[in-house]
Amino acid sequence: MDDNRPIAHTSEDGRSHALEKHLEGVSKLAAVFAQEFSAGEWAALAGLWHDLGKYSVDFQKYIRSQSSSPDHSTYGARKAVEKFDKLGRILAYLIAGHHAGLPDWQSETSGMSGLAQRLYNKRLPVVSSTYQGLTSQELPSEKPKQGTDPSMWIRMLFSCLVDADFLDTEAFMDARRSETRSNYTSLEKLQPLFIKYMAEKTAGARKSVVNKLRAEILEQCVAKSEEPPSIFSLTVPTGGGKTLSSMAFALNHALRHGKRRIIYVIPYTSIIEQTADQFREIFGDEVLEHHSNIESSKEITKSRLASENWDAPIIVTTTVQFFESLYASRTSRCRKLHNIVNSVVILDETQLLPPDFLKPILTALKELQKNYGVTLLLSTATQPALESRSSVDFNFEGLAGIKEIIEEPDLLHARLKRVRVEVPADLSKERPWDELALELSEYPSVLCVVNRRDDCRELHGLMPEGTVHLSALMCGAHRSDVISAIKKRLLDNTPTRVISTQLVEAGVDVDFPVVYRALAGLDSIAQAAGRCNREGLLQEGIVKVFVPYGKTPPGYLSQAAEIGRRLLSEEVADPLAPERFTDYFKELYWLRGERLDKKDVLKDLYPDPELRFSFRTAAREFRIIDGSRYEPVLVRHGKGGDLIETLIKKGPERGLMRSLQRYVVNVPKYYLDTLIRNGEIEEIYEGIYVQSKIGRYDEALGLCYGSGVIEADNLVV
Repeated sequence: MDDNRPIAHTSEDGRSHALEKHLEGVSKLAAVFAQEFSAGEWAALAGLWHDLGKYSVDFQKYIRSQSSSPDHSTYGARKAVEKFDKLGRILAYLIAGHHAGLPDWQSETSGMSGLAQRLYNKRLPVVSSTYQGLTSQELPSEKPKQGTDPSMWIRMLFSCLVDADFLDTEAFMDARRSETRSNYTSLEKLQPLFIKYMAEKTAGARKSVVNKLRAEILEQCVAKSEEPPSIFSLTVPTGGGKTLSSMAFALNHALRHGKRRIIYVIPYTSIIEQTADQFREIFGDEVLEHHSNIESSKEITKSRLASENWDAPIIVTTTVQFFESLYASRTSRCRKLHNIVNSVVILDETQLLPPDFLKPILTALKELQKNYGVTLLLSTATQPALESRSSVDFNFEGLAGIKEIIEEPDLLHARLKRVRVEVPADLSKERPWDELALELSEYPSVLCVVNRRDDCRELHGLMPEGTVHLSALMCGAHRSDVISAIKKRLLDNTPTRVISTQLVEAGVDVDFPVVYRALAGLDSIAQAAGRCNREGLLQEGIVKVFVPYGKTPPGYLSQAAEIGRRLLSEEVADPLAPERFTDYFKELYWLRGERLDKKDVLKDLYPDPELRFSFRTAAREFRIIDGSRYEPVLVRHGKGGDLIETLIKKGPERGLMRSLQRYVVNVPKYYLDTLIRNGEIEEIYEGIYVQSKIGRYDEALGLCYGSGVIEADNLVV
């Protein structure tokens, strides 16, 4: 290569990546991505200009000598605004943020990192005229659909740009790694695998009322998949086979309407593994499981790469990963967004969408469905009344035009009813733990679900030896092992008593003859009931609601419990009938009002004719799990001890830290300093906390520290 020719990158083996070639490569690839939402010209131009700053004398000196790196992203951003005025700000956000992430236009905390400051106040480097031919382009003629949210449109374009930039750079730096990507089977070729699996499963299933109804549900899902793309709901009582039926809908719908992939979104990491394992049993390595607790043994090179940008046909991920990515500003989180376009998104256990962020979540869902070709499927036993509703003093802008797949949900609920719910006559009278323990001990097999980790530990301590404890004070690997053992014991008809927090409820396939549930929201009680007589092998299972001793955790959980208390006090034939949940969620959302966007995320991204958005602020505020209250601590359970010792010796390598995610317990920050002073926890690297060798991890109870009495965040399970 000509020594004077501008270069974008240099490889470890001394090769040089021509800058012009890089810009053209990124431009073409970004355009291909953005064509899916009719914005290819914008993405192409952003790709062509994103590294104009690398034509500067300072950058070329840096890239050849590896001196300190100068800013190269502001130059192209300013050129876009100089040439296209206000509309150039669209390109400016993309170009200025393609390394550090989408910036705020201007905010109290952004300082000189705000886009306005960078465009108008920052001194730019001297750039050679070599690039002049690249800037002759006119403003793209493409316009987003009328009513498109401009902030989402910019984030989608940003995704196209940064993914194209990563991929083009990777193709130059590591061709072998690059070739490993995208080596996935199409949905069309995966469908026969699903059909074969379902045929074998049906042939081997026992004849029962439950299995007959599951077959009917499956049939209705396949039939409704022929309908045009829209927002669908699948209202099926727990144990009705929602997981496989929803996948049948998604596969058929995707092939019928040309959708590119299926994204299965699940609320908790505690249940995502069993869903991903079931899909892998059908589709093999074509399934990408993407969440923080994924076992390193389940990852292969192809899946690790696909987790960066979701370039796989079937993705199983968490609510946190999915929605936080939609509001993210960092390049690593945004890369996947353009691959959500033209897909089928299944939201499992929809009732667990976090109310504090319900407005921004629904806003994003509406935008995906309306303007980005996404078909939505809301799957749950307790539909959370997400339709738009208004009254004199309340206006809920929900989802319009939801189509229910099940023809008669009320009738299906009645036919699948397998339990009797017993509610105490006095819902204000608390049950002492010792009294409750004696009653539970009378059953050879029983599940009791409580609201707090402290409650779980206290009640467990009063139970007979052999009772199983299950809470978030146990790390993910521990909980998975315990849940597997519970399932096996139940399958073998071995007496099994379990005291658990609500982590056992959503999607954990256990089947008890009797379930006790501490007073909570109506949806939580229904989910607990779904762990009772699940297979319908008994004439009737029993679900007993009780009022727990002590206070319910404050905030949302307390409000939900109070609404549950009022509704359960009413004399009705079936307290868990579908119409009860409409009443429950309407009241829950009404009570919360403006708290449905607790952090005012939508104000940061409000459609502004001057295109002034606070992308970075919105991303910082949109955190479904409040990391300010808890600190993750690595614990010495099972392989966790050896992994911690390796971490101490070798440092926080990426693969090692991925493996350690299975051995995390969240500890309240207010208690952390005390534990460090006591020597029970130590900070081995900045921000990395581990259980010390004198700290105690109980193989029944999980992490034990201090008095063991701390408030629990029941949303972190």
